Amino acid sequence: MGLLEKIHEPKDLRGLNLTDLNSLAQEIRQEMIKVVSKNGGHLAPNLGVVELTLALHRIFNSPHDKIVWDVGHQTYVHKLLTGRLKQFKTIRQYKGLSGFPKRGESAHDSFETGHSSTSISAAVGFAKARDVLQESHHVVAVIGDGAMTGGMAYEALNHAGHSETNVIVVLNDNEMSISPNVGAMSTYLNRLRTDPLYDKRKEDLEYLLKRIPGIGPQVAKLAAKAKDSLKYLLVPGLLFEELGFTYLGPIDGHDLALVEKVLDQAKNKKGPVLVHVVTCKGKGYKPAEENPDIFHGIGPFDPETGKVTKKPAPPTYTAVFGETLCQLARENPKIVAITAAMPGGTGLNEFAKELPDRFFDVGIAEQHAVTFAAGLAFGGLKPVVAIYSTFYQRAYDQVLHDVCLQQANVVLAIDRAGIVGDDGPTHHGVFDISFFRIIPNLVFMAPKDENELRHMLYTAIKHDGPVALRYPRSAGQGVTLDKKLKQIPIGKAEVLRDGRDVTLIGIGLMVNTCLLAAQELSYRGVDAAVINLRYINPLDRKLLSHYAQLTKKIITIEDHSLKGGMGSAILEFLEEEGIDGVTVERLGYPGFVDQGSIPHLFTVHGLSTKGIVQAAERLKLFRDVAQS
Repeated sequence: MGLLEKIHEPKDLRGLNLTDLNSLAQEIRQEMIKVVSKNGGHLAPNLGVVELTLALHRIFNSPHDKIVWDVGHQTYVHKLLTGRLKQFKTIRQYKGLSGFPKRGESAHDSFETGHSSTSISAAVGFAKARDVLQESHHVVAVIGDGAMTGGMAYEALNHAGHSETNVIVVLNDNEMSISPNVGAMSTYLNRLRTDPLYDKRKEDLEYLLKRIPGIGPQVAKLAAKAKDSLKYLLVPGLLFEELGFTYLGPIDGHDLALVEKVLDQAKNKKGPVLVHVVTCKGKGYKPAEENPDIFHGIGPFDPETGKVTKKPAPPTYTAVFGETLCQLARENPKIVAITAAMPGGTGLNEFAKELPDRFFDVGIAEQHAVTFAAGLAFGGLKPVVAIYSTFYQRAYDQVLHDVCLQQANVVLAIDRAGIVGDDGPTHHGVFDISFFRIIPNLVFMAPKDENELRHMLYTAIKHDGPVALRYPRSAGQGVTLDKKLKQIPIGKAEVLRDGRDVTLIGIGLMVNTCLLAAQELSYRGVDAAVINLRYINPLDRKLLSHYAQLTKKIITIEDHSLKGGMGSAILEFLEEEGIDGVTVERLGYPGFVDQGSIPHLFTVHGLSTKGIVQAAERLKLFRDVAQS
């Protein structure tokens, strides 16, 4: 039996010596590589925090002490150390362990995360609740350097420093290297500042200086200035010091003994403390160390070679978007591209290489990205903002207030719309239709395939005013791509199949499902019309009115939440037009959607040919056909 199998909860770590802990770290890395190579997941971030996580659970007493993880994609080690080893092979699978912290899984998961830059705010909340309730436990936020590009992190730092409450922020920096000189100096300064006698010596010296007859206060003031000048020269964490934090670091995050020592010092300091830990992303697995971006979030791969297992498939919607945008930007010098720390994920890597002066990666700052785009638009450019659907939620006020209210000439590219699979509810993009379609002035469209995506992007670029373009994470349909791009008339739906018994209305990926279901229904004597809605705003009211009155029965299907979605828009339309006697069956998600493979989740929620046939049965279509 290995050491990892003996760890059932964090307290089991405290009896291990340094040699055992280093062996345990190696076992943890091997277990993560084995499982992630089969399931896919966030490997490089987790390999980089093995020693840090071990130290956190040895120094702090979870779940009594609260450890709040930012983003949460680096909590695999935490899960292995908190009684979830046997279930670890199910991570990111349907009904298995989540790839992120989940309160329902374990008491050790104090706060659920999946979006960036939230940990410090939550930790300050935990700390203030502790203070109000007069409890006595520690609160730790673990945040990466990438998440520190998000403005919310600084809002929370400002609040924490002002409140002077006891809270520890661990900054996991996996981008910077450690200079030996800086490290040695910082180690000395840390030891000086964390010495329990230091504060008392400083207070005693100030007291004595002030008592010098006649010149005491002036001497004390000069001494304070000299001390501040020295701090400005030597303390690397000046920003955090000025925000009210005691700064400790930077330290080597893979030196377990050192990390434990500094965390213990932080634990015994009063007020907010920031511990700066420098780690290597992908540590201990050469392919991940050499390619941390590839292994940040990766699909199944060969653990021996690190080569990703790929099945032949058409280009993804994201890839087609990126290629088309590059094509359009070559022809139009006013087109610029913006992303929030996701150039690869949003298909903009080639744009960045080919047109670097017209590409802007603003960091994990979606709010800034959208308002920045509005400024670019009013400055005479045509900005395209590519952000995942789930992260657009963070910029809703900016979309509504800064872009749409002012009718800024901005294209909002909504990548990974709909369910995204194994990353689960924090990453599914199943609410964007609800919150975008209600905004006046916003043209909102979604393509049925990758060829239509190209034409829609061209249409969006040509349109004068704000446009949202929604497309999924998946591979395309494999259709032929037209070389010549054309505009699709704004608000014009497409009839793909005529019919008189029922109208199937699909959007995006679901349009092809509607066509397959219509064929299946025809075998059972039901004549189904199929409409590719294309535009959620504005709706093709004339076309919808015709088919609603013709068939009197409608089935809507969308890769989206039912509340406020495309189906809701159809119901509102029928009410607004005063069209009575039409029965509508809506297919979509009833609420938050669990993790799992995309095909399986579609089946579970009835977004399939079978689901549409069952909806037809609920509409009593087969009985009506038999009677006719």
